[in-house]
Amino acid sequence: MSLSHVKGELRILVAEREWAQFHSPENLIKSIAIESGELLECVQWNNKVDPDLVRTELADVLTYAYLLADRMGWDPDEVVLDKLRLTRDKYPVEKSRGKSTKYDQL
Repeated sequence: MSLSHVKGELRILVAEREWAQFHSPENLIKSIAIESGELLECVQWNNKVDPDLVRTELADVLTYAYLLADRMGWDPDEVVLDKLRLTRDKYPVEKSRGKSTKYDQL
């Protein structure tokens, strides 16, 4: 399934329900944070992962992230690729391979 198909389905769902009026960037950012918290709850008290529950909560996070990108007029793939370029510059392979050290401490 392509990203354009997902975006189209999201747009249809939102339009049918007239939810765009609630999808300001601020509200979508809040929703991403809330849903990320629900994803974190999946492992809050133990390290057992219920794949079905994680999948459902991840879908919520991704849905709001896609809606935010769409609202801002950004292509989600380009947003990620731009960030990857920055990350490659901040974390050169020769300094960061196998390390979790923050870039300014390498």
